[in-house]
Amino acid sequence: MNKKTAAVIGTGVIGNGWIVRLLAHGYEVKAFDPAEGAEAKTKEAISKAWPSVQEMGLADNASPAAVTFYPTIEETVSGSVLIQENVPERTELKQKVLKDISRYADPDTIIGSSTSGIKPSVLQKGAVNPGRIIVAHPFNPVYLLPLVELVGGEHTDSPVIHRARTLYEDIGMKSMIIEKEIEGHVADRLMEALWREALHIVNDGIATTEEVDKAITYGAGLRWAQMGPFLTFHLAGGDQGMRHMLEQFGPALKLPWTKLEAPELTDELKEKVIAGCEQHAGDESIAELERKRNEFLVKLLDLVEDYWPEKKEVRA
Repeated sequence: MNKKTAAVIGTGVIGNGWIVRLLAHGYEVKAFDPAEGAEAKTKEAISKAWPSVQEMGLADNASPAAVTFYPTIEETVSGSVLIQENVPERTELKQKVLKDISRYADPDTIIGSSTSGIKPSVLQKGAVNPGRIIVAHPFNPVYLLPLVELVGGEHTDSPVIHRARTLYEDIGMKSMIIEKEIEGHVADRLMEALWREALHIVNDGIATTEEVDKAITYGAGLRWAQMGPFLTFHLAGGDQGMRHMLEQFGPALKLPWTKLEAPELTDELKEKVIAGCEQHAGDESIAELERKRNEFLVKLLDLVEDYWPEKKEVRA
């Protein structure tokens, strides 16, 4: 069976996550990263992640060795059916790299950016055939978490997004097509809202970092893994569902419970958060915590699919 070829530009945590996912689905990967030691770090990342993707299930022709680093962007992107850009989150740098990619990529190849916050219309500026440059924002660890937010820019038409959806679903992703571009897209904005509230709670001495994590782990998080916030509240309304929930609890939305702006990130708050996380983690290293996280996610994803199989396309 011939392998399809994909290119990954930028091989940090997210780039390497894409590489592992692509390899696990039987792709050959061409990689580029000018940073010293990048290739060695990628091989180490593949080695650490491979047991988890093996447990999830591999394509028949999957190989952890099917990745090759190239010295230039031009050599890397040539002949690739999908190109994923993952350079640091700086607008001018991303625009420059994407412009270079677009010069050398095959004319119709989809170019996805892993940006977590920049609008696609901004990324498209100055590029060749800019409409095929889209946001394809994943979540860490990319090789396990299947959600990808697909966002087109002002030059993007529907066929490009639908072609992109097919490509990403070929590597096991669940596509969330966002109809209107906004900074931060959708999922990160939801997570940031929770993060702001968490920082306020710690900053005001209401609860520790460990207690905040417990509130999510044993409360909302268990429900959200299956249904998300809307269906969770739909059930909270009893037999009448969301209609009753909004009538009963809607007025409370105007109460000043939440703090919409993030607290000032003072040295004192930083130390509270850092010390709390370090105390919570105890003697376990980051590597050990990652291993446990991966083991948990593999089991959880199986459970989610059993109880609430997602449709192929999710729109926002």
